Amino acid sequence: MSKRVFVAGVGMTRFEKPQTRDWKYPDMAKLAGTRALEDAGIGYADVEQAAVGYVYGDSTAGECAIYGLGLTGIPVFNVNNNCATGSSALMLAKQWIEGGIVDVAIALGFEQMSRGSLGTAFSDRVNPAERHFRKMVELFGFEQAPATAQLFGNAGREHMQRYGTTPEQFARVAAKNHRHSVNNPNAQFQDDYTVEDILAARTIHAPLTVLQCSPTSDGAAAAIVCSEAAVDKYGLGDRAVEIAAMAMATDTEASFAGGCIDVVGAGMSRNAAAKAYAAAEIGPDDVDVIELHDCFSTNELITYEALGLCDEGGGGALIDSGAVTYGGRWVVNPSGGLISKGHPLGATGLAQCAELCWQLRGDAGARQVDGARVGLQHNLGLGGAAVGAVYRKQPHVG
Repeated sequence: MSKRVFVAGVGMTRFEKPQTRDWKYPDMAKLAGTRALEDAGIGYADVEQAAVGYVYGDSTAGECAIYGLGLTGIPVFNVNNNCATGSSALMLAKQWIEGGIVDVAIALGFEQMSRGSLGTAFSDRVNPAERHFRKMVELFGFEQAPATAQLFGNAGREHMQRYGTTPEQFARVAAKNHRHSVNNPNAQFQDDYTVEDILAARTIHAPLTVLQCSPTSDGAAAAIVCSEAAVDKYGLGDRAVEIAAMAMATDTEASFAGGCIDVVGAGMSRNAAAKAYAAAEIGPDDVDVIELHDCFSTNELITYEALGLCDEGGGGALIDSGAVTYGGRWVVNPSGGLISKGHPLGATGLAQCAELCWQLRGDAGARQVDGARVGLQHNLGLGGAAVGAVYRKQPHVG
């Protein structure tokens, strides 16, 4: 029988616009890792293995990043799974714990990014998402706009064509997340915008305006992952949050047999969420708070359906209803999400973990979701991988 797995401590840096100040990825990683260790009350000498995630960096950057916490000689695994890198590192650490390999592990993610839209790092080899872009071009052609914005923008166009979704509904998603970020001191942006402000902003790829797109960001986040025995040993039962289930899904033939909604990972997200729900023996109605991969506002709305928050085609009506913000059925992205909190690729999944742990511990301050007991995480990387996780705060451990 698999062992129970707990997040005993979390930490992150503020996410910032690249090159805002003179700090490098080892500085970011050290700060996030130190905060996670202090949150758990565990020393780095007690950590037995490390999973370190990043997307843009040279080989063994993971070791370089984590050496700032100590040179203890432990195994360090470098993880790269595009925008799902942080949650992939966390899943690896979880598997070590539940498999009985170690009792204490750290999952850490960071990114030191360049300003501007994401580009291809290597021009002399196949783009890992080449098949995804080729299918998009087949369906919608190619315009002069950032490639990822075209993928997710065209998924939004397809949703509009199929279900009558409006630009205002996509803008309402972004307005919600910007509003949530006002209360998050770690967010890259903390400005409140109206739906009208968002619609009037510079168009990137219709229906997406700049205020509906996640920015490039610098930052890091970390989680200390423990077995039940370690939680008892260190006296962390009042703080530890259980990872009740975690599942990853990748592309299937169906990803390329339909439209752009499939290409950008709706099927992967649906599969990962279904596996996580089943393993945790819950459904969407049992969830209180959700951190969802809103790389673009269109993707959040589409993912409402993939996570089972509404029927297929019902995402527009769901955002209109107020069900996904404070006072509604769920609070989605209380952190501000990727759109407003920021999106340093390797750190995003672990920042989602941190937010959910704070929410379930009652430590989220002005953005606290009342009575939050069950959290859901959704982290997506094109190319592709989707991770779904269920977090649960238990009244006691052991």
